[in-house]
Amino acid sequence: MNMFYVMNGRKLKRYFLISVGILFAAGVIYAEKDNITVFAPDQAAAIYSVPTDKKVVALTFDISWGDKRTEPILEVLKQNNVKNVTFFLSSPWSQAHPDIVKKIVDAGYEIGSHGHKHGNYSTFSDDEIKTQIETAQSILTQVTGKTPGLIRMPNGDFDKRVLRIADQMKVKVIQWDTDSLDWMNIGTTKIVNRVVTKAHPGDIILMHASDSVKQTHEALPLIIAQLRAKGYDFVTVSSLIAQTELQGKAVQDKTTMKEQLDLSAGF
Repeated sequence: MNMFYVMNGRKLKRYFLISVGILFAAGVIYAEKDNITVFAPDQAAAIYSVPTDKKVVALTFDISWGDKRTEPILEVLKQNNVKNVTFFLSSPWSQAHPDIVKKIVDAGYEIGSHGHKHGNYSTFSDDEIKTQIETAQSILTQVTGKTPGLIRMPNGDFDKRVLRIADQMKVKVIQWDTDSLDWMNIGTTKIVNRVVTKAHPGDIILMHASDSVKQTHEALPLIIAQLRAKGYDFVTVSSLIAQTELQGKAVQDKTTMKEQLDLSAGF
């Protein structure tokens, strides 16, 4: 006798969707395996954001060359009464522009290091990594009068060795969760939309004040106004870190798949 097993169409669809979901999740885990948080208490980690329910974000600006863009950005911050910002300064730039550095310091903004040589530190030897960090620390201390406790590596490049050495030197490596892409001069509207739509509580936002950026000073007032309209306050990176527990994030040596997708989508 022939036996036929008929499966309810609704159940079949449900099982199919569950199978697809499992395969998709497995694919995401594999693709993002280097970005998944595996938090070891003694493992040095870069800081991308901090977990908090408070609507606070840290605006950060990297500077490595030029003398035309920083002051207009400082003026925008002053006009909009933004008193808490973190600037990451390269030491050669700081030596070459002590007058601009003084304006940043006098405004009360936080200073972090952006390294000495503008290269990929993951390609350096251990000794060279230490020398580069030490050299930048020494110069920035002389120029600003304070020793930075934060560093953002040139190009955002690091590996586990860089993190370990920076940690041994009592310097926190700071990355970002939201990249404005202002350095690509993608247009004022796109810069504003990227920041405002991606910002979240505890976020660290990457912007620039080097001469390579042509639209940051135009986008900044809109970013400030729109984030404030959403209820956000601005804090320094150190303040952000101090008011909450750190959220560890696995070492990531290359640009994440998420950022690559964002770039290809034109956000």
